[in-house]
Amino acid sequence: MDGSPGKSPLSKSLPAKAPSTKSLPTLASDPAHVPATLPVPLLDMSRQYEPLREAIRAAIDRVCESGRFVLGPDCEQLEQAIAAYTGARHAIACASGSDALLLALMALKIGPGDEVILPSYTFFATAGAVWRLGAKPVFVDIDPTTYNLDPKLIVARATGATKAILPVHLFGQCADMEEICGVAEKLSVPVIEDAAQAIGAGYRNRSAGTLGDMACFSFYPTKNLGGFGDGGMLTTNSDDLAARLRLFRAHGMEPRYHHKVVGINSRLDSIQAAVLHVKLPHLSRWAQLRRANAELYHELFAECGLDKTLALPTTADGCTHVWNQYVIRVPDGRRDALRAHLAGAKIGTEIYYPISLHQQECFRSLGYEPGSLPESERAARETLALPIFPELRVLEQRAVVSRIAEFFGAKQPAAKVKRPKFLDRRDVTKPS
Repeated sequence: MDGSPGKSPLSKSLPAKAPSTKSLPTLASDPAHVPATLPVPLLDMSRQYEPLREAIRAAIDRVCESGRFVLGPDCEQLEQAIAAYTGARHAIACASGSDALLLALMALKIGPGDEVILPSYTFFATAGAVWRLGAKPVFVDIDPTTYNLDPKLIVARATGATKAILPVHLFGQCADMEEICGVAEKLSVPVIEDAAQAIGAGYRNRSAGTLGDMACFSFYPTKNLGGFGDGGMLTTNSDDLAARLRLFRAHGMEPRYHHKVVGINSRLDSIQAAVLHVKLPHLSRWAQLRRANAELYHELFAECGLDKTLALPTTADGCTHVWNQYVIRVPDGRRDALRAHLAGAKIGTEIYYPISLHQQECFRSLGYEPGSLPESERAARETLALPIFPELRVLEQRAVVSRIAEFFGAKQPAAKVKRPKFLDRRDVTKPS
């Protein structure tokens, strides 16, 4: 069961069980029409915090009373819980998702002269970690439907200097890992999952975090499992890689004040671990609510005929999407105008990401010309993220779609919206 570098781990089936969850909250009935001035936030973390307030404060108090503030018992408990949740043999806590990427590359001894293949359409940290170690990020275009790394394009970008492939599970959906790991096996290079946005996501009955040699998670507050600041986690099935990750995250020190390698200071705070441990049992239910919100968006857009105007996000075959973001495509150069229209109606949106990484100024020396990665560049021009957080109300979703319909001159959604079938379920567990 050792997922060592250069070996494809896809033949190994691991459990992907989540903590049990309680029944869903009941949604209040909505008025017969959408108010013209209803504001909708892109994210409202206070709605998640309020029902957990007492449990979170009690957990923080316990840490304060213990005096164990860095990599204490709470961190160890969280590591064990994340390992159980993902089905990985090891989980290693660190200070951030960005550090998780850096540590994974360090554990593989990647450095100057090495190349790492990764998508251009993603958050900066994915490529930034490669660059910080003196290695070269090699950008590959994306699948235009999933926004994830296109496996068919990897081989053409590989060279003798290629030392790893770093796919991103963007917006909460796993990349095509069977194809990617198949290419990696032929190239004899390891695969690092950037699962920062995809905790709880599934791929062919496996969990994100168990599909490559290592995986990197982020607990930034806006993530599906978010802390009260920065935090990160790595998972792996390799005993050797786990030991190296633990060594590198604490200055390469083992035992105390003895340094075998030069590591970094990337230790998770116990307060963050305590908060995350309170939230983790709710994660599967929150993912189900996000799926229900995505389903309702699809129904509302179709009802207005906007599914023929906009490109709506989809779930790939064999994937379990956790909808960290609900990202639409707005064609014909109208994305920014639509966003301005929604901002005028006090509806929150975001552009993830307005500039693909190969076009960032700091990577200009790599020599990518405009048009070199056309799908990444088109996504940067057309995509717009809408509110999708678990506590989003039906009326708020109708307001979002109503204002979009208003912009395009489409018909308004019906006053009454059919309740998604998912919301009638009383017992919600993590799907396989």
